[in-house]
Amino acid sequence: MSANPKLNPDAHKVITEFIKGLVASAKAKGCIVGLSGGVDSSLVAKLCVDALGKGHVLGLMLPMPDSDPSDMADARHVAKHLGIRTEVVRIGPMVKAFSASLGPSERELGNIKARCRMIVLHQRAMKAGYLVAGTGNKSELLVGYFTKYGDGGVDLLPIGDLYKTQVWAMAKDLGLPEKVVSKVPTAGLWPGQTDEGEMGITYANLDKVLHGIERGLSSEEISRSAKVPLKDVRRVEGMMESSQHKRKTPLIPKIGIRTLGIDWRE
Repeated sequence: MSANPKLNPDAHKVITEFIKGLVASAKAKGCIVGLSGGVDSSLVAKLCVDALGKGHVLGLMLPMPDSDPSDMADARHVAKHLGIRTEVVRIGPMVKAFSASLGPSERELGNIKARCRMIVLHQRAMKAGYLVAGTGNKSELLVGYFTKYGDGGVDLLPIGDLYKTQVWAMAKDLGLPEKVVSKVPTAGLWPGQTDEGEMGITYANLDKVLHGIERGLSSEEISRSAKVPLKDVRRVEGMMESSQHKRKTPLIPKIGIRTLGIDWRE
């Protein structure tokens, strides 16, 4: 079996039906997507359009004063390509207010930016009667590469079961702009920041490791089949273990007959 995760040919149908069903069950009017100009948000916007129609999808751009202007241009290009409405909310003033009060480090400020983005997304979603469609992929979710209650604080995660390499494959298959598909992934939380640089591993290798873990292989088997150093495999395993709290609802002590997050099923 290949070390690389392959894209399920039914993935597009499964995801669009999922979006359509969830929006209907919530009695919502559509979905709002934070458009960053990157491949993840572009693909989520495309999937929402395919599921709901372009009139039921809003793209929200949330730049900072230090944001790369090319990202805004790419986001606008994707929105025009998809035919969706857009809105721009500049979050600099609110981030500046938090920074003045808290004196955060660069990393802490990155989390504040992510949470400010989500505040705006949910406010605009409430006003429109929409759900917030998150843009996190499986690779990022599994290693905790997202901000808790920031980009993780969404109503649905359409590409949450697609590894990053599968996101790229689907984006190409669906004809998203090549410039967006091929650009270097970044969360845009500070100048020069890149996903792979911050995680210390390429998405290609990360996905091979995670796919091996998903298949139940040992660390040594993953290292051999994926041709990734054993120390990197074990570091990814450690990232998964230390970020478990990000993937769970807040823990509740069991007292009643059925308890949320334990044995209450909805």
